[in-house]
Amino acid sequence: MSDKPVLTFPQFVSAGEALTDLIRVGADQWLSKTGGSTWNVARAAASLGVSSAFAGAISQDWFGDELYAASQEAGLDLRFLQRAARSPLLAVVYETSPPQYNFIGDNSADLSFDPGALPSGWQQAAQWVHFGGISLTRSPLAERLIELAEDLHSRGVKISYDPNFRNVMDQRYDAVLKKMAQLADVIKVSDEDLAGLFRTDDTEAALATLRSFNPDATVLLTLGSKGAAIHAGDQYWQVAPPPIAVVDTVGAGDAGIAGLIYSLIQEAAAPAASGSQNAAPDWLQHLRFSIACGSAACLNAGAKPPQLGQVRALLEKI
Repeated sequence: MSDKPVLTFPQFVSAGEALTDLIRVGADQWLSKTGGSTWNVARAAASLGVSSAFAGAISQDWFGDELYAASQEAGLDLRFLQRAARSPLLAVVYETSPPQYNFIGDNSADLSFDPGALPSGWQQAAQWVHFGGISLTRSPLAERLIELAEDLHSRGVKISYDPNFRNVMDQRYDAVLKKMAQLADVIKVSDEDLAGLFRTDDTEAALATLRSFNPDATVLLTLGSKGAAIHAGDQYWQVAPPPIAVVDTVGAGDAGIAGLIYSLIQEAAAPAASGSQNAAPDWLQHLRFSIACGSAACLNAGAKPPQLGQVRALLEKI
């Protein structure tokens, strides 16, 4: 018998950017917060109890130290987090209502991420891998992530994709949007994302165009205070959120897609345990859980991951 330890890998991996938000809170005062949409998704999934990792690169300075410590505290698999002797990626939020921001990171650490340096064999354990955010606008990182998504897709690993529209996603992003939609099993967008990505006020037409890229993909459409909807084939469900006292909506969308993936992983595990396979997903229940997760994220200031107990309590109110 070998004395070598058995390596285990996470069920869920989110690949992309981790960054620091610099938020202007006064005439000459700024507040720093760890963030990044793909990093937030990884933390939210881990908080729900899924073995998770964030695959990306961060700096070796104070900003990187904060992201590393927060990743460790969240229980993420740190083997997937790379560090580079480069400047940090910063999102400068100079107005908060409505949000106005720009990104600083012309040669920052995130761009050095090397998928080939990830632990050997991790793809065989991964059930879902998530992509999105501004990482897919930043060369050469974007090309590496798309290549990684193509490889995972060819292996049969499930892919989720949230473009998470930002003002850097102009017409140059159109080809990336189409490519990632074609690779995805689940696409998460908001009504605001659709308006920005397709540069139109006709969000119904924008949704139809997005779905035409990959008719087999399930689309999670978040609708703010109206809740969310799921489009799967020719079927459609919409659910309103539970009544809550909203503290902050930051991170609600990231928690929503993490909740959906958690619910799908749990459903897949149940038939495997019972020996039953190939059951159709219960999309209504997955949607309810996703909305409960997004709502739970609104109970706290900042992108604080939802707790499973909070989510289950909110489920009873949906």
